Amino acid sequence: MVALVAFLVTLAALLAAAGHAGYLAMLSSAAKKRAGGQPAVEFAKKRFPVAGVGLGVTLLAFLIAAGGGFGADVFAMLLGAGGGIGSVKALQTSQSRFRNGQY
Repeated sequence: MVALVAFLVTLAALLAAAGHAGYLAMLSSAAKKRAGGQPAVEFAKKRFPVAGVGLGVTLLAFLIAAGGGFGADVFAMLLGAGGGIGSVKALQTSQSRFRNGQY
């Protein structure tokens, strides 16, 4: 039962982190196609390390959860939840800064 919960928590966290990275990739791609979009491209480039770390942490948690063991599953849930919450917060920050023109 703990293994299933760990799998679901880490999968949700991985999807949240991938969503942040995907948002930045789409933002960068759209800005490159638009005249005067270079500031938005640079903004996305500045935020990519944050998304990469979040994606790495959640991927590590997912792999730990896949490994098995009660202790590993609990650790993976904590790591995944932290990475997922951090990724969602970073995505919200990226969106609000971009919408407010703070790039």
